[in-house]
Amino acid sequence: MKGRVLSVASECVPLVKTGGLADVVGALPGALAAAGWDMRVLLPAYRALRARLDGMAEVWVEPNLFGGTGRVMAGRVDGLDLLLLDAPHLYDREGGPYSGPGGDWWDNPQRFAALSWVAARIAREGVAGWRPDILHAHDWQAGFAPAYLAYQGAGAVKTVITVHNIAFQGWAPASMMAELRLPAEQFHPGGLEYYGGLSSLKAGLVTADWITTVSPTYAAELMRPEFGLGLQGVIAARAARVSGILNGVDTAIWSPEAEPVGFGPGDMAGKAAARVALCAEFGIEVPGPLAIVVSRLTDQKGIDLLPAVIPDFVAAGGGLIVLGSGDPALEGAMRALAAAHPGRVAVRIGYDEALSHRLFSGADAVLVPSRFEPCGLTQMYGLRYGTLPVVASTGGLADTVIGASPATLAAGVATGVVFHPTDALAFGQALARLVDLYADPALWAQMQANAMGHPVGWETSAARYGALYQRLLA
Repeated sequence: MKGRVLSVASECVPLVKTGGLADVVGALPGALAAAGWDMRVLLPAYRALRARLDGMAEVWVEPNLFGGTGRVMAGRVDGLDLLLLDAPHLYDREGGPYSGPGGDWWDNPQRFAALSWVAARIAREGVAGWRPDILHAHDWQAGFAPAYLAYQGAGAVKTVITVHNIAFQGWAPASMMAELRLPAEQFHPGGLEYYGGLSSLKAGLVTADWITTVSPTYAAELMRPEFGLGLQGVIAARAARVSGILNGVDTAIWSPEAEPVGFGPGDMAGKAAARVALCAEFGIEVPGPLAIVVSRLTDQKGIDLLPAVIPDFVAAGGGLIVLGSGDPALEGAMRALAAAHPGRVAVRIGYDEALSHRLFSGADAVLVPSRFEPCGLTQMYGLRYGTLPVVASTGGLADTVIGASPATLAAGVATGVVFHPTDALAFGQALARLVDLYADPALWAQMQANAMGHPVGWETSAARYGALYQRLLA
């Protein structure tokens, strides 16, 4: 065994998920286990998880955990070595991990300070004969964990914090310093103070031994004001201890060979059949490339650009299917787009996992025009299925897709279309480029083979995390 790692997070697939954070937290333990690392995951015992406590062993108790008793229950659940923090006064509520019917939970600072506090205690003292060598905190929800360790004595334990999306920063008023068990002398710009208040994410960024983000380009972008969202100076000051490690996807779940009509790089007949079935399902006929959008419908994802570029794409022979939900105005705009182009554009508001698999199986291209994208998984699903990504040059999109240019086409390595800047002009030009590429069957087949051969699993990412852990322990 190379070492023990305590992973601290608010979400973890398959137990609780609101976004990509959960996929990373759920995938890393198994991927690292193959390389000799023992990782355990500490999660809050939300109401939906309390049934999982049956049969687990109580390994830690604190009578006064931010307003009530907290206990840690240990066991193996869904293939994960899990530590569940059972604190009903904080987590036993109807609603999501961060909010209920009326909006964000009013005591989120205390709820996730408690998670961080327990993580730091376990890191220092261990539980049931197990003590980590490394504490790995994820996002603002675990941001205070490295701080508690740093301010109370970490011993030999090393700390890492991963920024999955810097837009969420865990803000709290300065008046909560004492309540959150933070030392008053650390309230200064080089420490915990953040624009007159507190940010649990900043606390982690200034105290962790290492900072990672979910792609190398995003790591660089975070040092610029337009991406750092107020924390760019903190990231830049620690640039020597910042690195980007790409996420991966579960290649057992996202596998073209395992679809009902399977296919692979050597036999694409199944993909052609899936395209015919998809067009029939949505009542469309598309002579050119059939594109899909599978996304939250928000401005951040660039969805507002679609009404400006899709009419020309349709006129050139293309078609579009949109699956997603989000901003009501953008949902309306997508419906209007479909109404304006019957038989060529279709929209399904909501999310449907089985449908998303049919979309990636049958489509020719997937559009990801995000204004910022820390890593992104959609373009990786596209690569896996030979559904060529059309992406903005930002974050993980820039790190995973090789844009079709004269040089990359000549070298035979292109896997998609990349455009910059993220505006309607560049996006429209990218779609025109897509139409031209699709018109050359031999070139298109080569790009599909390149895409499907591109590694998108967790093996490379896990190896990089393992190398980072070893460097810290050395």
